[in-house]
Amino acid sequence: MNQLEVQIMGQSYLLGCPEGGEARLREAVLRVDEAMCKIRDAGKVRARDRIAVLAALNLAFDLADKVEPATSELKSSPVNTTGTVSSDSEVLHNLLGRLDDALSEDGQLL
Repeated sequence: MNQLEVQIMGQSYLLGCPEGGEARLREAVLRVDEAMCKIRDAGKVRARDRIAVLAALNLAFDLADKVEPATSELKSSPVNTTGTVSSDSEVLHNLLGRLDDALSEDGQLL
């Protein structure tokens, strides 16, 4: 496993990278950096963790659009832990809560 130093929103990160995956990781970093900078530059959100969550949601939404509806869990109606179908807003609320929990554990984005 290689380590790769990258910049996201002007902050350096040292990331682990599988052998031969450097180009893909750099491409992913570029997409994340662009998404986060776009949100930051819009001026409505200042907190880095909130910017990261919004960027992650935007990227996941874009990815879901590229996946065929029949194979995408995001395109189907998700079933919650009680076995009932969740609404889109409920799914997003739960996802934001999970992201907040994950970000609060160590205070770092990656």
